[in-house]
Order: sequence, then structure tokens, then C-alpha cells
Amino acid sequence: MPEANGKTVLAEMLSKVETQDGFIAALDQSGGSTPKALKLYGIDETAYGNDAEMFDLVHQMRTRIITDQAFNGDRILGAILFENTLDRNIADKSSARYLWQEKQVVPFLKVDKGLAEEANGVQLMKAMPDLDSLLDKAVAQDVFGTKMRSVIKLANAKGIADVVKQQFDIGKQILAKGLVPIIEPEIDINSPEKAAAEELLKVELLKQLDTLPSGQRVMLKLTLPNAANYYQDCVKHDNVLKVVALSGGYCRADANQKVSENNGMIASFSRALTEGLSAKQSDEEFSQALDDAINSIFEASKT
Repeated sequence: MPEANGKTVLAEMLSKVETQDGFIAALDQSGGSTPKALKLYGIDETAYGNDAEMFDLVHQMRTRIITDQAFNGDRILGAILFENTLDRNIADKSSARYLWQEKQVVPFLKVDKGLAEEANGVQLMKAMPDLDSLLDKAVAQDVFGTKMRSVIKLANAKGIADVVKQQFDIGKQILAKGLVPIIEPEIDINSPEKAAAEELLKVELLKQLDTLPSGQRVMLKLTLPNAANYYQDCVKHDNVLKVVALSGGYCRADANQKVSENNGMIASFSRALTEGLSAKQSDEEFSQALDDAINSIFEASKT
């Protein structure tokens, strides 16, 4: 693709994310989370004998979702993919290009390699020695942005500062490739210190956002806060393109309610999006269930 055309595509994607109502579909289940996602979809471990068969089945599930008439850019701003999905096609197009060219849904790529062992009440991301080559692959396929996840379990000041610093250090590497990073320091919704962890996290996020040059923007993916609109300073920050919310284990109804209470924060749901979908449903039943899910999340994200 000629560079000028590539820049035009990215400008169109940026405009969509910046100005249109909608939410981000998180379809990035990786090796660790795929068995659970398949089980919720009605496919248990007896249906596959190895990882290759498992990834084939989850790609069939994602393809069924993405190609459904209910799944399109009218209500969905973007979708986050796993690297394995990026390497596969949907209807004879690369998955990322199919999303944008056929559905007008902006493609993002999960780039982290999972979580390190817990220390100081948090789990940092594992090392990503091959990140540059993965980012180059994403750029070559017209991917707009990336996503990477850390987890905060306790209100430990050092641990939370380490999480946010790691996220932004790698985020700057991603920005340098022309991609927009989604920075995701998830706070466990079951943490006994959730509110205190939110206080520490907001301080560290604002500190790191202030270090970014003017005009350089990231996205934040955050756990829905205990107090509505708690992250408004982040939503309004000049270096933030969008703040999105993870469902984090809340059922869809609860997650939607919490999103609707946080102005300017939109959903980026995975399990809450696919809740109620089943491999056993007819195409008509599946499409109706998906349409209902998408509409409820879209409406919650409009506030």
C-alpha cells in the first residue's frame, strides 16, 4: 500500500475513534483465556486436542461474530485482535483489513505476552523482545493501535507506579511506530483495596500523561471506578484520545450500567460482549443475540 494511502486510512480511522459514538469490541482472547471463552460459547475442551485446533475453533467463533450483519461500524468503533487472528484471513482478506474495509471497524492488536508473577501487589507485563517486529507487522496490515494489559491487585504505591511506568515506556515505543497504544492497567474488581488503588493509579496516569509531548495521544483502558466519573481528569487530558472501560468480570447489565454513569468513558468489553452467544444457536438466533448485546453496549457508551 502506498504511504500516502496508508496515511489517509489512518486519518480516517483516527477521525472515527475521535468523533463517532460507539465502543471497542475486545476479541483478543489469547492462549490463556481462549479455553474459557470457548466454554462460555458452548465448546468444551473435549472438542479440541491441541492448541492449533483450539485456535481454529476460536477463529471460527470470531469470524462468526465479525461477519454477522449486526457487527459493523455504525455502533462499533474498533475491535482488538490477538496476533494469531492477525495472521489469519476472514473472507479472503487479512482479518485487520476485513474489519476496516468491509465493516468500517478500526483494528487494534493485543501486543503483550501475558503477565509476570505478582510482586508489590501487581502483575507487570512479561518482557516483549520481539515487539518491534510485531509492530512492523501491524503497520503493514493497516492496524491503527495496540493494547497491552497489566493487573493491579492491591493499593501498593511502588507496584502501581511500576505498572504505569512500564505501560508508558512501551507505549512510547508503540507511538514511535505511528500506532496508538491502549494502555491497560487493570484493577482487579475483587481487590479489597480497589478504591485506594484507583487513587494511586489516577495520580500515576496523570503524571505519565503530562510527560508526553503535545499532540501525542494514547488511549486508556481502565477498570470501572467505584465512584462515577472518577477518571474525568484522564478523559479530558489533551494527551488522551479515548478512555475505554473493561468489563472486568461484571455481567453485561452491571458493566453497561457502570459505563453509562461515567461520562466520556466508552466500553471495551470481551466476555460481556459475547455473553449469551452460543455455537448451538441458529444463525438467526445468534444474530439477534449479538445485535441485542451490541445495542445495549452502544447505548451505555453514548453518555
